[in-house]
Amino acid sequence: MPWTDDNLMSLQSHVLVEERHHPGATGDFTWILSAISLATKTIGNKVRRARIEDVIGELSEHNVQGEQQQKLDVISNEIIKSCLGSRANIGALVSEEEETPTVLRSHDDGGRYAVLFDPLDGSSNLDVSVGVGTIFSVVRLGDGVKGTPENMILTPESKQVAAGYVLYGSSTVFVLTTGQGVDMFVLDHSIGAFVLVKRDLMIPTSQKIYSINEAYVDRFPAGYRSYLEWAHEDGYSSRYIGSMVADIHRTLLKGGVFIYPPTDDRPEGKLRYLYEAMPMSMIIEQAGGRSIAGNQGRLLDIKPTSLHERIPVVMGSTDEVDHVERFLS
Repeated sequence: MPWTDDNLMSLQSHVLVEERHHPGATGDFTWILSAISLATKTIGNKVRRARIEDVIGELSEHNVQGEQQQKLDVISNEIIKSCLGSRANIGALVSEEEETPTVLRSHDDGGRYAVLFDPLDGSSNLDVSVGVGTIFSVVRLGDGVKGTPENMILTPESKQVAAGYVLYGSSTVFVLTTGQGVDMFVLDHSIGAFVLVKRDLMIPTSQKIYSINEAYVDRFPAGYRSYLEWAHEDGYSSRYIGSMVADIHRTLLKGGVFIYPPTDDRPEGKLRYLYEAMPMSMIIEQAGGRSIAGNQGRLLDIKPTSLHERIPVVMGSTDEVDHVERFLS
Protein backbone atom coordinates (compact mmCIF):
# COMPACT_ATOMS: atom_id res chain seq x y z
CA MET A 1 0.00 0.00 0.00
CA PRO A 2 1.52 3.38 -0.97
CA TRP A 3 2.08 6.03 1.68
CA THR A 4 -0.21 9.04 1.61
CA ASP A 5 -0.44 12.25 3.59
CA ASP A 6 -3.16 10.64 5.70
CA ASN A 7 -1.00 7.60 6.50
CA LEU A 8 1.61 9.95 7.94
CA MET A 9 -0.80 12.16 9.91
CA SER A 10 -0.57 11.37 13.60
CA LEU A 11 -3.32 12.11 16.11
CA GLN A 12 -1.31 14.95 17.64
CA SER A 13 -0.50 16.45 14.23
CA HIS A 14 -4.14 16.19 13.21
CA VAL A 15 -5.30 18.08 16.30
CA LEU A 16 -2.68 20.78 15.75
CA VAL A 17 -3.86 21.23 12.16
CA GLU A 18 -7.48 21.44 13.31
CA GLU A 19 -6.55 24.15 15.83
CA ARG A 20 -5.45 26.41 12.97
CA HIS A 21 -9.10 26.69 11.96
CA HIS A 22 -9.98 28.09 15.40
CA PRO A 23 -8.27 31.47 15.96
CA GLY A 24 -9.02 31.38 19.68
CA ALA A 25 -7.49 27.94 20.22
CA THR A 26 -5.11 27.74 23.17
CA GLY A 27 -3.64 24.29 22.64
CA ASP A 28 -5.72 22.82 25.46
CA PHE A 29 -7.10 19.98 23.34
CA THR A 30 -3.64 19.00 22.16
CA TRP A 31 -2.46 18.54 25.73
CA ILE A 32 -5.59 16.66 26.82
CA LEU A 33 -5.67 14.36 23.79
CA SER A 34 -1.94 13.73 24.08
CA ALA A 35 -2.51 12.51 27.64
CA ILE A 36 -5.49 10.36 26.58
CA SER A 37 -3.40 8.92 23.74
CA LEU A 38 -0.59 7.98 26.14
CA ALA A 39 -3.05 6.46 28.62
CA THR A 40 -4.85 4.35 26.03
CA LYS A 41 -1.63 3.09 24.47
CA THR A 42 -0.58 1.97 27.95
CA ILE A 43 -3.97 0.34 28.63
CA GLY A 44 -3.85 -1.37 25.22
CA ASN A 45 -0.51 -2.91 26.14
CA LYS A 46 -1.96 -4.12 29.45
CA VAL A 47 -4.94 -5.65 27.60
CA ARG A 48 -2.64 -7.57 25.25
CA ARG A 49 -0.60 -8.89 28.18
CA ALA A 50 -3.52 -9.37 30.59
CA ARG A 51 -3.30 -13.15 30.79
CA ILE A 52 0.50 -13.16 30.83
CA GLU A 53 0.53 -10.67 33.74
CA ASP A 54 -2.41 -12.40 35.48
CA VAL A 55 -4.65 -9.32 35.58
CA ILE A 56 -7.72 -11.14 34.26
CA GLY A 57 -10.58 -11.73 36.65
CA GLU A 58 -12.53 -10.08 39.44
CA LEU A 59 -11.50 -8.31 42.60
CA SER A 60 -13.36 -8.69 45.88
CA GLU A 61 -14.37 -5.01 45.72
CA HIS A 62 -17.42 -3.50 43.99
CA ASN A 63 -17.45 -0.14 42.22
CA VAL A 64 -19.88 2.71 42.86
CA GLN A 65 -22.34 1.03 40.49
CA GLY A 66 -22.47 -2.02 42.78
CA GLU A 67 -20.73 -4.11 40.12
CA GLN A 68 -17.86 -6.52 40.69
CA GLN A 69 -14.66 -4.79 39.63
CA GLN A 70 -12.25 -6.49 37.27
CA LYS A 71 -8.54 -6.27 38.03
CA LEU A 72 -7.86 -4.38 34.81
CA ASP A 73 -10.71 -1.92 35.52
CA VAL A 74 -8.77 -0.62 38.49
CA ILE A 75 -5.44 -0.63 36.66
CA SER A 76 -6.92 1.24 33.67
CA ASN A 77 -8.55 3.78 35.95
CA GLU A 78 -5.24 4.53 37.67
CA ILE A 79 -3.40 4.79 34.33
CA ILE A 80 -5.84 7.42 33.04
CA LYS A 81 -5.72 9.41 36.28
CA SER A 82 -1.93 9.30 36.26
CA CYS A 83 -1.62 10.46 32.64
CA LEU A 84 -4.24 13.22 32.84
CA GLY A 85 -3.56 14.38 36.39
CA SER A 86 -0.59 16.55 35.43
CA ARG A 87 -2.40 18.50 32.68
CA ALA A 88 -2.77 22.04 34.02
CA ASN A 89 -6.01 22.78 32.16
CA ILE A 90 -7.98 19.88 33.67
CA GLY A 91 -10.05 20.78 36.70
CA ALA A 92 -11.55 17.36 37.44
CA LEU A 93 -11.37 13.72 36.41
CA VAL A 94 -14.67 11.86 36.64
CA SER A 95 -14.57 8.06 36.42
CA GLU A 96 -17.36 5.55 36.16
CA GLU A 97 -15.42 3.50 38.71
CA GLU A 98 -15.41 6.16 41.45
CA GLU A 99 -18.23 7.72 43.45
CA THR A 100 -16.88 11.27 43.45
CA PRO A 101 -14.72 13.25 40.99
CA THR A 102 -11.00 13.69 41.49
CA VAL A 103 -10.63 17.47 41.80
CA LEU A 104 -7.29 18.69 40.48
CA ARG A 105 -7.63 22.47 40.48
CA SER A 106 -10.25 25.20 40.50
CA HIS A 107 -11.48 27.08 37.45
CA ASP A 108 -9.65 30.18 38.74
CA ASP A 109 -6.42 28.16 38.82
CA GLY A 110 -6.81 27.12 35.18
CA GLY A 111 -8.99 24.03 35.49
CA ARG A 112 -11.22 24.81 32.51
CA TYR A 113 -12.09 21.23 31.57
CA ALA A 114 -13.33 18.00 33.10
CA VAL A 115 -12.58 14.63 31.51
CA LEU A 116 -15.23 11.95 32.06
CA PHE A 117 -14.38 8.34 31.27
CA ASP A 118 -15.22 4.67 31.42
CA PRO A 119 -11.67 3.31 31.75
CA LEU A 120 -12.33 -0.20 30.41
CA ASP A 121 -15.75 -0.90 28.95
CA GLY A 122 -16.54 -4.60 28.48
CA SER A 123 -13.76 -5.74 30.82
CA SER A 124 -15.66 -8.89 31.83
CA ASN A 125 -14.99 -10.14 28.27
CA LEU A 126 -11.21 -10.02 28.65
CA ASP A 127 -10.85 -13.69 29.53
CA VAL A 128 -12.32 -14.70 26.16
CA SER A 129 -10.33 -12.11 24.15
CA VAL A 130 -13.36 -10.06 23.01
CA GLY A 131 -12.69 -6.45 22.01
CA VAL A 132 -12.90 -4.01 24.95
CA GLY A 133 -12.43 -0.27 25.05
CA THR A 134 -12.06 3.10 26.75
CA ILE A 135 -14.77 5.78 26.38
CA PHE A 136 -14.15 9.43 27.19
CA SER A 137 -15.79 12.83 27.06
CA VAL A 138 -14.23 16.28 27.45
CA VAL A 139 -16.49 18.87 29.10
CA ARG A 140 -15.68 22.58 29.14
CA LEU A 141 -16.65 23.92 32.54
CA GLY A 142 -18.76 27.06 32.55
CA ASP A 143 -16.97 30.32 33.30
CA GLY A 144 -17.64 31.49 36.81
CA VAL A 145 -19.65 28.40 37.76
CA LYS A 146 -19.19 27.68 41.47
CA GLY A 147 -20.21 24.89 43.80
CA THR A 148 -19.37 21.22 44.15
CA PRO A 149 -17.57 19.43 41.28
CA GLU A 150 -20.80 17.52 40.62
CA ASN A 151 -22.76 20.75 40.20
CA MET A 152 -20.06 22.29 38.03
CA ILE A 153 -20.16 19.34 35.64
CA LEU A 154 -23.95 18.98 35.59
CA THR A 155 -24.78 22.68 35.17
CA PRO A 156 -26.14 23.73 31.73
CA GLU A 157 -23.23 26.17 31.40
CA SER A 158 -20.81 23.25 31.08
CA LYS A 159 -20.69 21.79 27.57
CA GLN A 160 -19.39 18.56 26.04
CA VAL A 161 -16.81 19.68 23.47
CA ALA A 162 -15.16 16.40 22.50
CA ALA A 163 -15.80 12.68 22.75
CA GLY A 164 -14.13 9.50 21.68
CA TYR A 165 -13.40 5.87 22.29
CA VAL A 166 -10.47 3.53 21.87
CA LEU A 167 -11.19 -0.06 20.84
CA TYR A 168 -8.62 -2.67 21.84
CA GLY A 169 -9.31 -5.37 19.29
CA SER A 170 -7.47 -6.91 16.36
CA SER A 171 -6.05 -3.40 16.02
CA THR A 172 -6.14 -0.48 18.46
CA VAL A 173 -8.58 2.07 17.02
CA PHE A 174 -9.04 5.66 18.27
CA VAL A 175 -12.29 7.34 17.15
CA LEU A 176 -12.62 11.06 17.92
CA THR A 177 -14.94 14.01 17.45
CA THR A 178 -14.35 17.60 18.52
CA GLY A 179 -17.68 18.72 17.07
CA GLN A 180 -16.48 18.93 13.46
CA GLY A 181 -17.16 15.40 12.23
CA VAL A 182 -15.65 12.07 13.24
CA ASP A 183 -12.13 10.85 12.46
CA MET A 184 -10.59 7.42 12.96
CA PHE A 185 -6.99 6.60 13.87
CA VAL A 186 -5.20 3.27 14.24
CA LEU A 187 -2.18 2.63 16.45
CA ASP A 188 0.91 1.89 14.35
CA HIS A 189 3.04 -0.11 16.78
CA SER A 190 6.13 0.31 14.60
CA ILE A 191 6.25 4.06 15.35
CA GLY A 192 4.19 4.13 18.56
CA ALA A 193 1.62 6.62 17.28
CA PHE A 194 -2.03 6.73 16.30
CA VAL A 195 -2.21 7.55 12.57
CA LEU A 196 -5.20 8.91 10.69
CA VAL A 197 -6.90 6.28 8.52
CA LYS A 198 -10.32 7.81 7.87
CA ARG A 199 -11.59 11.40 7.87
CA ASP A 200 -15.22 12.43 8.30
CA LEU A 201 -16.70 9.02 9.05
CA MET A 202 -20.39 8.82 8.11
CA ILE A 203 -22.68 6.08 9.35
CA PRO A 204 -24.85 4.48 6.63
CA THR A 205 -28.39 5.88 6.62
CA SER A 206 -29.94 2.41 6.93
CA GLN A 207 -28.91 -1.20 7.38
CA LYS A 208 -31.08 -4.12 8.47
CA ILE A 209 -29.04 -4.96 11.56
CA TYR A 210 -29.95 -4.55 15.21
CA SER A 211 -27.67 -4.99 18.21
CA ILE A 212 -29.41 -5.91 21.47
CA ASN A 213 -29.19 -8.54 24.20
CA GLU A 214 -32.27 -10.40 23.07
CA ALA A 215 -32.05 -12.89 25.94
CA TYR A 216 -33.84 -10.29 28.09
CA VAL A 217 -36.72 -9.73 25.66
CA ASP A 218 -39.34 -10.84 28.20
CA ARG A 219 -38.19 -8.00 30.49
CA PHE A 220 -38.36 -5.28 27.80
CA PRO A 221 -41.25 -2.78 27.58
CA ALA A 222 -43.89 -3.63 24.96
CA GLY A 223 -42.59 -1.19 22.34
CA TYR A 224 -39.19 -2.85 22.13
CA ARG A 225 -40.78 -6.30 21.89
CA SER A 226 -43.03 -5.10 19.06
CA TYR A 227 -40.03 -3.65 17.22
CA LEU A 228 -38.16 -6.95 17.48
CA GLU A 229 -41.17 -8.89 16.15
CA TRP A 230 -41.34 -6.50 13.19
CA ALA A 231 -37.57 -6.73 12.60
CA HIS A 232 -37.75 -10.55 12.54
CA GLU A 233 -40.54 -10.45 9.97
CA ASP A 234 -38.68 -7.86 7.87
CA GLY A 235 -35.48 -9.88 7.49
CA TYR A 236 -33.16 -8.12 9.95
CA SER A 237 -29.91 -9.65 11.19
CA SER A 238 -28.82 -9.64 14.82
CA ARG A 239 -25.26 -8.72 15.84
CA TYR A 240 -24.41 -8.41 19.52
CA ILE A 241 -20.97 -8.59 21.13
CA GLY A 242 -21.71 -7.41 24.66
CA SER A 243 -18.95 -4.78 24.72
CA MET A 244 -20.45 -1.36 24.00
CA VAL A 245 -17.33 0.01 22.30
CA ALA A 246 -17.17 -2.97 19.94
CA ASP A 247 -20.91 -2.90 19.22
CA ILE A 248 -20.96 0.86 18.55
CA HIS A 249 -17.82 0.67 16.42
CA ARG A 250 -19.39 -1.99 14.20
CA THR A 251 -22.64 0.00 14.02
CA LEU A 252 -20.74 3.19 13.12
CA LEU A 253 -18.90 1.50 10.25
CA LYS A 254 -21.55 -0.93 8.98
CA GLY A 255 -24.82 0.78 9.94
CA GLY A 256 -27.79 -0.54 11.88
CA VAL A 257 -29.03 0.26 15.37
CA PHE A 258 -27.68 -0.36 18.87
CA ILE A 259 -30.36 -0.74 21.55
CA TYR A 260 -30.03 -0.98 25.31
CA PRO A 261 -33.59 -0.80 26.67
CA PRO A 262 -34.91 -0.44 30.19
CA THR A 263 -35.99 -3.72 31.79
CA ASP A 264 -38.36 -4.75 34.55
CA ASP A 265 -35.49 -4.88 37.04
CA ARG A 266 -33.74 -1.76 35.64
CA PRO A 267 -36.56 0.60 34.61
CA GLU A 268 -34.13 3.54 34.30
CA GLY A 269 -31.87 1.61 31.92
CA LYS A 270 -28.38 0.25 32.56
CA LEU A 271 -25.94 2.39 30.58
CA ARG A 272 -24.49 5.44 32.31
CA TYR A 273 -25.39 8.78 30.80
CA LEU A 274 -22.10 10.64 31.33
CA TYR A 275 -19.57 7.89 30.68
CA GLU A 276 -21.22 5.85 27.92
CA ALA A 277 -24.40 7.31 26.45
CA MET A 278 -23.36 10.98 26.19
CA PRO A 279 -19.96 10.53 24.47
CA MET A 280 -21.24 7.81 22.13
CA SER A 281 -24.26 9.96 21.21
CA MET A 282 -22.00 12.86 20.23
CA ILE A 283 -19.94 10.56 18.02
CA ILE A 284 -22.99 9.00 16.34
CA GLU A 285 -24.64 12.38 15.70
CA GLN A 286 -21.43 13.89 14.33
CA ALA A 287 -21.28 10.92 11.93
CA GLY A 288 -24.79 11.70 10.67
CA GLY A 289 -26.72 9.25 12.83
CA ARG A 290 -29.34 9.59 15.57
CA SER A 291 -29.39 8.85 19.28
CA ILE A 292 -32.48 8.80 21.49
CA ALA A 293 -33.15 7.99 25.14
CA GLY A 294 -35.85 5.41 24.50
CA ASN A 295 -39.17 7.26 24.31
CA GLN A 296 -37.74 10.40 25.94
CA GLY A 297 -36.50 12.00 22.71
CA ARG A 298 -33.01 13.07 21.68
CA LEU A 299 -30.51 11.70 24.17
CA LEU A 300 -28.26 14.78 24.24
CA ASP A 301 -31.26 16.95 25.19
CA ILE A 302 -31.63 15.03 28.46
CA LYS A 303 -30.21 16.91 31.47
CA PRO A 304 -28.69 14.47 33.96
CA THR A 305 -29.08 15.25 37.65
CA SER A 306 -26.39 12.96 39.07
CA LEU A 307 -22.94 11.78 38.01
CA HIS A 308 -23.88 8.11 37.79
CA GLU A 309 -27.34 8.44 36.25
CA ARG A 310 -28.45 5.63 33.93
CA ILE A 311 -30.52 5.93 30.78
CA PRO A 312 -32.09 3.82 27.98
CA VAL A 313 -30.18 4.06 24.69
CA VAL A 314 -31.13 3.69 21.01
CA MET A 315 -28.49 4.92 18.53
CA GLY A 316 -27.25 4.31 15.02
CA SER A 317 -28.41 4.85 11.43
CA THR A 318 -31.11 7.52 11.16
CA ASP A 319 -33.66 5.30 9.41
CA GLU A 320 -33.11 2.45 11.86
CA VAL A 321 -33.52 4.65 14.93
CA ASP A 322 -36.68 6.04 13.32
CA HIS A 323 -38.09 2.51 13.05
CA VAL A 324 -37.46 1.81 16.74
CA GLU A 325 -38.88 5.18 17.76
CA ARG A 326 -42.03 4.47 15.80
CA PHE A 327 -42.76 1.44 17.97
CA LEU A 328 -41.83 3.19 21.21
CA SER A 329 -44.22 6.06 20.55
